[in-house]
Amino acid sequence: MKKALKNSLLLLTLIVLVGCASSDDSDCMKTITIPQYYFVNNQSYSYDITQEVPCDFPEPTVAELIEAPTLENFSYEIIKFEFTPDTGNNTTRLEFEIKLNNPNDYAVSGVPILTLNTDGLETTSSFSNNASVPCLEIAANSHCVLTFNQENSLDLGLIDSIELVNVGYYLIN
Repeated sequence: MKKALKNSLLLLTLIVLVGCASSDDSDCMKTITIPQYYFVNNQSYSYDITQEVPCDFPEPTVAELIEAPTLENFSYEIIKFEFTPDTGNNTTRLEFEIKLNNPNDYAVSGVPILTLNTDGLETTSSFSNNASVPCLEIAANSHCVLTFNQENSLDLGLIDSIELVNVGYYLIN
């Protein structure tokens, strides 16, 4: 009985020593999420990244303001862009279809941002909130056609021309 108790105690001590000896914190790594955000036209978007750091690295608590991340290798094709300054119904009409291309082998979530020249004034905006196809996601090696068609009252002001200057795709997650 004493021998069994002695062997059990010896085995337990050996297990504890081996278990503790293998815990070397200098090689310990963990993955943290770093909260980030950016603004486009007074609208904030989150864009969190992950990073592998040593285990003793403090967890980030404050979100960091960054420049808007854009989709790599992004391209676009204008299928239709038409502005009618007076429809005859006391309205203007802006209608467009723009093919947004994601040639990457990963799907993306984001927001298309258009830069327009309106009577000599350049503005940047997302039309996704009022678009019939907002293109907030684009599959890998695929495209999405941003589709917008809206009339606005001439009582808001007269606009002679609107021209498309550029299209970008800002990532969100």
